Amino acid sequence: MAIFEYKGMKPQIGPDCYIAESAEVIGRVVLGEGVYVGPGAKIRGDYGKIEIGEGTAVEENCVIHARPEETCRIGSRVTLGHMCMVHNAKLIDDYAVIGMGSIVSDWATVGKWSVVAEGGLVKNRQAVPPGKIAAGSPVRVIGDVKEAYKKDWQRFKQLYVDIAATYSTDLKRIG
Repeated sequence: MAIFEYKGMKPQIGPDCYIAESAEVIGRVVLGEGVYVGPGAKIRGDYGKIEIGEGTAVEENCVIHARPEETCRIGSRVTLGHMCMVHNAKLIDDYAVIGMGSIVSDWATVGKWSVVAEGGLVKNRQAVPPGKIAAGSPVRVIGDVKEAYKKDWQRFKQLYVDIAATYSTDLKRIG
């Protein structure tokens, strides 16, 4: 794993986190307990700060960055799907799902239990209300998150927490 101090700013890594060997975590980054950072992910807190809550999954090839002197906040039990980009989001709240290949741009907010569909664009300063499903480019609300969905996703989110806790000891390089 590549964890870098930058100009005296060191990442703070919570217990039971997994950071893949090919991922990079740079500077002012705070990872809560049980965060999964997949292969190829880049979390750059070089001139802004990034806070990621416990049990969040930063899947493969995600990019997270913050503007100078600003903080990009990602809540707990959030799923950042493969290859998504989060650039200086004001807040991606707890339990949100950011679909594969999506972009959440500057000062945008995604509410608690909201879903941004695959390939969605949450543009500059746009807000996705709590408990809503949003899709498109830019996204627009297309539905509500149902209780059955929340139940399924709680199980899926736990899978990444479990992976984060076990990859450090159980993942073996064989080639």
